[in-house]
Amino acid sequence: MDLMSIFKFKLLKLFFMMFLALLLSWKLTTLLQQKLSVWSVGRNQFRSRGFESDMKIRGINLWVGCLIAVIFWAAANSLWADVKMPAIFGDHMVLQQEATVPVWGTADPGEKVTVTVGTESASATAGADGKWLVKLPALPPGTAALTVTVAGKNKLTFSDVLVGDVWVCSGQSNMEFGFGGAHNAATEGPKANDPQLRLFDVQRKTAMQPESDVVGSWQVCTPDTVKAFTAVGYFFGRELRSSLNRPIGLIESSWGGTPAQAWTSPSGLQKDPVLQKYVDQYNQDVANYPKALADFPAKTAAYQAALDAWNRDVLPAYQATLKDWNDAVAKAKAAGQPEPPKPQPSTPQPRPPADPAGGPGGPSNLFNGMIAPLIPYAIKGAIWYQGESNAGAAIEYRTLFGRMITDWREKWGEGDFPFLFVQLASFDSGPVPYWAYLRESQLKTLALPNTGMASAVDVGVPKNIHPQDKSDVGLRLALAARHVAYGQDLVYAGPIYQAEKFEGNIVRVSFTQTGSGLIIGTPPWTPAGLTPLPTTTLVGFEVAGADGNFVSADAKIDGNAVVVSSPQVTQPLYVRYGWSNVVEANLYNKEGLPASPFRTDNFPPPSPPPAPPRPPVPPQSPAPTQAPSPAPQPSAPAPKTPSPVDPPNPK
Repeated sequence: MDLMSIFKFKLLKLFFMMFLALLLSWKLTTLLQQKLSVWSVGRNQFRSRGFESDMKIRGINLWVGCLIAVIFWAAANSLWADVKMPAIFGDHMVLQQEATVPVWGTADPGEKVTVTVGTESASATAGADGKWLVKLPALPPGTAALTVTVAGKNKLTFSDVLVGDVWVCSGQSNMEFGFGGAHNAATEGPKANDPQLRLFDVQRKTAMQPESDVVGSWQVCTPDTVKAFTAVGYFFGRELRSSLNRPIGLIESSWGGTPAQAWTSPSGLQKDPVLQKYVDQYNQDVANYPKALADFPAKTAAYQAALDAWNRDVLPAYQATLKDWNDAVAKAKAAGQPEPPKPQPSTPQPRPPADPAGGPGGPSNLFNGMIAPLIPYAIKGAIWYQGESNAGAAIEYRTLFGRMITDWREKWGEGDFPFLFVQLASFDSGPVPYWAYLRESQLKTLALPNTGMASAVDVGVPKNIHPQDKSDVGLRLALAARHVAYGQDLVYAGPIYQAEKFEGNIVRVSFTQTGSGLIIGTPPWTPAGLTPLPTTTLVGFEVAGADGNFVSADAKIDGNAVVVSSPQVTQPLYVRYGWSNVVEANLYNKEGLPASPFRTDNFPPPSPPPAPPRPPVPPQSPAPTQAPSPAPQPSAPAPKTPSPVDPPNPK
């Protein structure tokens, strides 16, 4: 900013402060004059309330005006001059090694700010809007803690700062899933003391425009600080710490039950016509916001009244019905019979009013509130566990997901940084295999540069959308990182379909990522109650002929290929593997990594079956033992509680 602009700004600020000071002093001395007049009459201390009294008051007025002007000037300087930093900068933070490190904040326009890290320093001058940014030269790796100072008219000091690798951990509930809910938390929790592993948990926030800051702070990893932190992220970071022996910083920014379009910027969505509907929805949300915000208090009051009535008139009877149902379920299980269907309340529970800003599912709302404020904090890469909320539009996801990855890379300005993601685990989401198509879209996203996929198809639990085995997912993501981000030559993924060759009535399927060879494998952990898959027979393959009717097939490993056939299909044309919501398949490489599901056909997903004729039940109904909470106020940071698309998880 040029000197003339700075001079004009300071002059304008001076005139404004003087005006406020004179206005306030006039008001105070007017009141004082009234008090003096009353006092002089009551006490008969002033014989003349004319010239002498006026002179005294004018003198007081001058001194009061000067005093107030000084106070205002000092307050204004304090308000404007303090160097301020976003929450992502703080004690215990990790700065990215061997890369340019942007550091930014606000200060008085024209104020010079100097940032010092160890022996490196850089300076910048705040612009007319008070914003400044410096770019520190690449910092060498090291495990010794440093002090960072940011000095302008005031000085900020951040202690216990490490230089290492920083990873963003994002997605929906399976990324948000807290360490305390993992199946091995009891044994692994006491081991979570690592002063070289740092954690930053971004508080939930939606926004219709990009925010400039988040709520959160850096924490040293301990058994206490890790409990609510992303389990997948922790196990990923722990494995990197073990294999790389360098400081690791993890930034969790996740929200259960949210779709990928909520994590993509408006400009990012605009770049593909397939996603125009999300752009239109975002623009409509922005246009509707003023009225929606004005109507929100009345709608909230109406909802609360309806909820109170429901809790009074419907909930007691429903609780009794549920108790009888639970007893019937227990008897059915004991007798080996199917469970009776879960009853519904006589009247559906009232729904809270929609968030005026579109809520966490609104296009771009989470990018604006939870990703944009982190940019351009220097990072090594990102890990991602999401897709459940987009399964109903699984084919679209291959466009949306790739667009989101590219959008983040464009906004961060670090080039094609490593982006690693989890292929969805098994889950009984219904009769239509939408999750199979979603996994295929994830697999196809590997066409983007510097991407890696950790398949979780073998660690799922059919009746639980939040499988507890997060350690193996984190380990597999770390294997992908060691190859994609760090260039290590190792087996980092399970077998991936390469090609098929028809030989009469059999199909020979070849794979990449076979590692030391193909085997019939077993999951690393199986929860109690699940029937294990066979260990001597390869399962999960299907074949179809020209009619497109797939039947279960015999499959045998032959070197780095699998030979597939079925007596029911004499001229096979198509092959599928693990093609269902619940994946019952057992092809692995010898390194213990599962094969990714695949298909060789291109048939579109089937249409969903018609919904049964029953009253609508709001998603994520609260437990019948207590009344639901009132609707949250708009724009307030949301607590980390389960979201409507996902059942509760142990966050």
